[in-house]
Amino acid sequence: MIFVTIGTQAPFDRFIKIIDEIAPSVNDEIVAQVYKCSFVPKNIKIVDFLPPDEFNKLFDSAKLIISHAGMGTILSALQKNKPIIIFPRISALGEHRNEHQLATAQKLKELGFVYVAMNDEELKGYIMQKNLVPLHIIGNKASQSLIKSIEEFVG
Repeated sequence: MIFVTIGTQAPFDRFIKIIDEIAPSVNDEIVAQVYKCSFVPKNIKIVDFLPPDEFNKLFDSAKLIISHAGMGTILSALQKNKPIIIFPRISALGEHRNEHQLATAQKLKELGFVYVAMNDEELKGYIMQKNLVPLHIIGNKASQSLIKSIEEFVG
C-alpha cells in the first residue's frame, strides 16, 4: 500500500489530481489523506481527517509514503525507516503562504535524505520505481553533538 498525505492545513488538489492520474499504472492500493479537496479522485481511496492512531496505522503499514513537504511527515518517515517522496506546495500557485516547502525540499534533496519530485513527470518516475528504499534514517532523539552545541551556546 502507498500512503499519500497532504497535511491538515489546506487542500492540495494539484497533487491529488496527479496521484489519481498515476494510480492506474501502479500495482498497489493508494490511500490518500486529503483535506477539503475539491477534486474528486476516481482511482485512489481518500480519507479526509484521520485520528492519530489511524494515521499511524496507515503510515506504518505503507511500503511508500508520498507527501507534501511537511516536516512532521518527513521526520516520521525518516524515523520509521520508510521511503518518502515529497512534492512541495508552491506558494506562487496559491498552495501555501510562502515558499518554505520549496526550500525544505531543496535542502533535503541536497542532503540526499528524501526523494523530491517537482513536477508530475518526476513524481510518476519515482512512483513507478518498484524498490525505492529509505535514503536516510534518523533516531527519535537529538544527536550528542547537537545537544553539546546547544549547551555551549546557552551556557
